[in-house]
Amino acid sequence: MDSPRPTCIVIGASAGGIGALRILLSRMDPRLCAMIVIVSHTGSTDMRNFCDVLAEQSALPIEEACERTRPQPGHVYVAPSGYHLLFEPDGRFGFSVDSKIGFSRPSIDVLFESAAEAFGPTLAAIVLTGANSDGAAGLLRVRELGGLAIVQDPDDAEIDTMPRAALELAGADHCLDLRSMATLVNSLCGPRDESEDPLR
Repeated sequence: MDSPRPTCIVIGASAGGIGALRILLSRMDPRLCAMIVIVSHTGSTDMRNFCDVLAEQSALPIEEACERTRPQPGHVYVAPSGYHLLFEPDGRFGFSVDSKIGFSRPSIDVLFESAAEAFGPTLAAIVLTGANSDGAAGLLRVRELGGLAIVQDPDDAEIDTMPRAALELAGADHCLDLRSMATLVNSLCGPRDESEDPLR
């Protein structure tokens, strides 16, 4: 049986992340049928500029996530500063001011684990460049609940610590450079071929 198409893509990045995200988002199909949610450790207290920088390279609309809103397909959402971003059981965004995890708030693990619970096998999770191990435990939970795990090839990452930690703890369904990763996401979440038999 074919795996279900992802309806949600969660992405975690840390050191070197803004460059990696710009490359990845610049290659995303503007007709993408999944939502994208990003946690990036930037150290900034204002994520509006971060969203603006990403928007320069993205055909998909990018905005800061808002609590209790329901994210929409074809949009990119960025975690705000100072809060853990998570999915509530009903698929809406929730914020938490719980303690930092691995010195980070927002935490990639918190987003990944809550998204895994909310979306199960229709979730794809991506771990990018970074200098810590955030995201590894979350990626393991994604795989345990049937989601797709994608990790940036450590040789392609500006800082390889985070992707290596993810691979060591959780493994991956795909370990790719950024350009190949974008191609994969577009093939999984792009618009369906109109000639495709919907009952197949």
